[in-house]
Amino acid sequence: MTDRTERPLVRLADDDADLLAAQMQALRIAGFRAEGFSDGAEALKGLTADYPGVILTDVRMPGLDGLELFRRVQAIDEDLPVILMTGHGDIAMAVEAIRAGAWDFLTKPVGLDQLAAALRRAAQARSLVMENRRLRAMRADSVAPHQLLGASPATARLREAVARIGEAGVDALITGPAGAGKEAVARAIHAEGRGRGFLHVACDALDESRFDLEFFGAEPGHAGAPRHARLGGRIEKAHRGTLFLDQADRLPPGLQARLLHVIEAREFWPVGAATPRPLEMRVLASTRENLELLAAEGRFRADLHHRLAGVTLQVPALAERREDTPILFRYFLLAACKRLNLPVPRITPQAQARLTAHGWPGNARELRQFAEVQALGAPLEDEPVETAEEGPTDLAGMVARYEASLLREALRATGGHAARAMERLNLPRKTFYDKLARHGIRAEEFRERREG
Repeated sequence: MTDRTERPLVRLADDDADLLAAQMQALRIAGFRAEGFSDGAEALKGLTADYPGVILTDVRMPGLDGLELFRRVQAIDEDLPVILMTGHGDIAMAVEAIRAGAWDFLTKPVGLDQLAAALRRAAQARSLVMENRRLRAMRADSVAPHQLLGASPATARLREAVARIGEAGVDALITGPAGAGKEAVARAIHAEGRGRGFLHVACDALDESRFDLEFFGAEPGHAGAPRHARLGGRIEKAHRGTLFLDQADRLPPGLQARLLHVIEAREFWPVGAATPRPLEMRVLASTRENLELLAAEGRFRADLHHRLAGVTLQVPALAERREDTPILFRYFLLAACKRLNLPVPRITPQAQARLTAHGWPGNARELRQFAEVQALGAPLEDEPVETAEEGPTDLAGMVARYEASLLREALRATGGHAARAMERLNLPRKTFYDKLARHGIRAEEFRERREG
């Protein structure tokens, strides 16, 4: 899914050199990446089904005109949006082109605001098509375990730091907001170091009364251990591996000194033991709070803070690395579908809009939950969709309103039966649903009316 900071790509064809140059400049100022071509044949060169942008073409051009260019583009990829422009068009030509699958039809001269709005809608639709294709091509298990996913500079720096820390074998403190992925970073460090076990300790859930027995175990015959066998403790899983103290800021005060001794001495005493057992391990800790501030306020041991914070990694909030959102969502969705044994659903325009516009205050955890909801096929709450009911009185506005009326009429006549409406309008499935989304029309509303 295209990140909202990425500039939409437009391939523009017009035989009027002066107009082409002016439109190119205007589009670039408006935030587009514009590619200019002086005729239709040139615009076709190098065009493939993987093209991530949209086509904007004049209709009346010598040689390969805009309508023929549109037909050839459809042969390459029927989902590639083509917007036609002309100063000589009429309603019949416009309706014919739109019925054939053209994305939009604009009359010259067209204002920059109207043109930019049409191009952005087309670019969003193209982005959605490309995203669904990527999803169909991907597999959840194509990602290496504990690989840090993302395309943002912040994530790239984080991966570099993880590799260095993992190779060096040093302890580290991982900070960041709730749900940002601190555990994922810890597991990535562990994987880089190729240690044995990974012991995840939820510090806010520790029971002080049972801590020694659960973590350190007991010698035979002590504290409930079998008479002829010792009871192993959880800490042994971290031997020659990693001890991860999740939410270290929530460590009960009574356990801070006990864990500090284990970390510094690299040994532990099972209940009833005469001698300590050695412990080789890397210690990683995560925190949402500022441990230094907590230590200054007397709410966290300063010596434990210094021991944990030798190397500190900051995991940014998802809002600070928006480029990562579509990549993480893709992975979470595929993983959820695999776990639930469900087919991968198509991403809807509403879901794409949420991914692009939502701030994700819950970070990767909230995004994962959203992906699981999408995997289950749960609908989103209705969101306002731009319609063409009240628009300009030029040709483009008239055509848009006429197209919307044809769609509604077909759905009313078929009682909201989408397949019959497509057949009635002689429209391909993809084109039909794209047009419904553009006009904010929902087929189910017509079914409800008939049934009510």
